[in-house]
Amino acid sequence: MKINKYNDFRNISGSVLKELRLKTNLSQQDLAEKLQLIGIELTSKEISKIENDNRLVQDFELFAFAKVFKVSADVFNKKLDKYQ
Repeated sequence: MKINKYNDFRNISGSVLKELRLKTNLSQQDLAEKLQLIGIELTSKEISKIENDNRLVQDFELFAFAKVFKVSADVFNKKLDKYQ
């Protein structure tokens, strides 16, 4: 059985991604460009979908986000505790 949602969320990392992006004054396009430099091809439109819970996040994308923002990948699951 394929699961596309967890407690009505397609991802739990989108809001954290947006928070980090805004905190570092990056636009979605800026983030897309930084990700391209490390080999991750995401458009600003895909980043928007992730931030708005309309797209699943692949594990390698999550680790790339962590690398760009110089944080642990664990930061992206902080909202999970709220729903358990």
